[in-house]
Amino acid sequence: MTIYDFKVLDRKGNEVDLADYRGKVLLVVNTATGCGFTPHYAPLEEMYEKFHDQGFEVLDFPCNQFGAQAPGTDDEIHEFCTVNFKTTFPQMKKADVNGENEMPVYTWLKSQKGFEGFDEHPYKELLEGMFAAADPEWDKKPDIKWNFTKFVIDREGNVVARFEPTADMAKVEACVSSLL
Repeated sequence: MTIYDFKVLDRKGNEVDLADYRGKVLLVVNTATGCGFTPHYAPLEEMYEKFHDQGFEVLDFPCNQFGAQAPGTDDEIHEFCTVNFKTTFPQMKKADVNGENEMPVYTWLKSQKGFEGFDEHPYKELLEGMFAAADPEWDKKPDIKWNFTKFVIDREGNVVARFEPTADMAKVEACVSSLL
């Protein structure tokens, strides 16, 4: 199984066959418009502009599961991103990435690369404390922990890396660049 076996909905509700991205390097990310990590939109757009002509795509999945930080409709989220961060990469329909209603593509992504810990970051201790208080086994589960978790997919549709929101965006870009 690869990412090409899945279909998702774009922000207008149209079905998108991920097989249409065959042969491209993908970065799949769950996003939010009201999060401390929301500024990640800027380096994501920079990477998109820098590498798009080499076969790179960013697939943005807005998600309101983490602190209700992606309120609004799909159109409102899209407007926020284009006005504030000038994003041009594809934005999908707001959806769940964990739990009973999670998108099947996220079930698969998490099965390919589970959580391996947060990188050093000013929010690291805050996040770890919050999760540990809610679930002592939180770090052993592959669930998406927060907004802006990124999966990098190679040109064959395989997950090669997972970056938590605390990862330095330069590391994400280096990974993407190595696959192009």
